[in-house]
Amino acid sequence: MRGVNRVVLIGNIGRDPDVQHLEGNIAVAKFPLATTETYKDKTGALVSQTEWHTVILWRGLADLAQKYLRRGSLIYVEGRIHTRNWEDKDKNKRYSTEIVGDNLVMLDKRKDAQDHNNDSKSPSDSGEIPDVGFSAGTSPKDDLPF
Repeated sequence: MRGVNRVVLIGNIGRDPDVQHLEGNIAVAKFPLATTETYKDKTGALVSQTEWHTVILWRGLADLAQKYLRRGSLIYVEGRIHTRNWEDKDKNKRYSTEIVGDNLVMLDKRKDAQDHNNDSKSPSDSGEIPDVGFSAGTSPKDDLPF
């Protein structure tokens, strides 16, 4: 039987994405994502528990992250868990577990067009976040449903 390595997270970005360009001008973005679970303990008091995840986005998704995502942005991300290991300078074995995203949807609310009656700026001109979601295999120009 084949295994399944699938992660779905909804959370807030903890820091503006760090975007770097590798050889061949391949973009890669890295940022922390906080997911918070709230539950009631035995006494009935609400308890919040936050987990931090390191999210990695490649190519077009990295460009999208650089353009639109900021600290505090609410996002939905799908991907897979990837664990890297290496030896540090003291020969200690180190591990890092990351979420490699291949689907991203920005969940922040868009500003209503009614609020800008006489404003003819496009969302990209005004800094507003457009209502878009992209997968690793799609681009903003690809509007085909298949």
